[in-house]
Amino acid sequence: MEDTWLKRRKALKLYGFNNLTKTLSFNIYDICYTRDSEERNAYIEYIDEQYNSKRLTNILLEVANIIDAKVLNIASQDYDPQGASVTILIAEEEIKKDSLVAHLDKSHLTVHTYPESHPENNISTFRVDIEVSTCGEISPLKALNYLINSFDSDIIIMDYRVRGFTRDLNGEKHYLDHDINSIQDFIDKSILANYTTIDLNLHYANIFHTKMLINKLVLDNYLFNINSDELTSEEIGEIKELINKEMVEIFYGTNIPKLK
Repeated sequence: MEDTWLKRRKALKLYGFNNLTKTLSFNIYDICYTRDSEERNAYIEYIDEQYNSKRLTNILLEVANIIDAKVLNIASQDYDPQGASVTILIAEEEIKKDSLVAHLDKSHLTVHTYPESHPENNISTFRVDIEVSTCGEISPLKALNYLINSFDSDIIIMDYRVRGFTRDLNGEKHYLDHDINSIQDFIDKSILANYTTIDLNLHYANIFHTKMLINKLVLDNYLFNINSDELTSEEIGEIKELINKEMVEIFYGTNIPKLK
């Protein structure tokens, strides 16, 4: 698919700068079974350590490298009691320092983390929000596979939108400079094989939406400080039910009513 995009880009001769803004937004969720407050706190601490601002910065720097963007500025923050965020200002070409503000709302990489738990729920979640927004020819879609593989991605909810227009040499407006039917077109097939997917695409508006839910529940991947061989078959069944309920609710964006 990337070859098709490159051919389309080379074939389209533009007048002036490519003003199309391409934005790829992610919500990635990791689910974990935590039996008590001690395990919940330990899980949150683990997540904060694993995905601190330093590691998140390195992930976004690699994204910039993959999409061939120039890094202009980096801002990062670790939060108390938990969570972290990083924002990287980027450009397609090197620009002068006094021009930074003009590019701030168009070309940037951001990531925010949200570890979450509740004392009345044995399931803890970790959500990471990522946005890759570019202006010009560089495409955020090139970083899709790398970003998915950078996190424990049980659930992935993605939006891709192209805004604005650019003109060719004859003055005709173009609202898209590459071919796309679905975000899935740019995801490696070996990754897609692990997920159940749903698409909602508004081609006429250049808006593309994809949801992905991991399709194989390996229990030990969702346990914290315990192994499945330490559990009874009844406990395993109850835990799997809790994990599945949490994942389905997040995937479909609706709560499953509690059975009385």
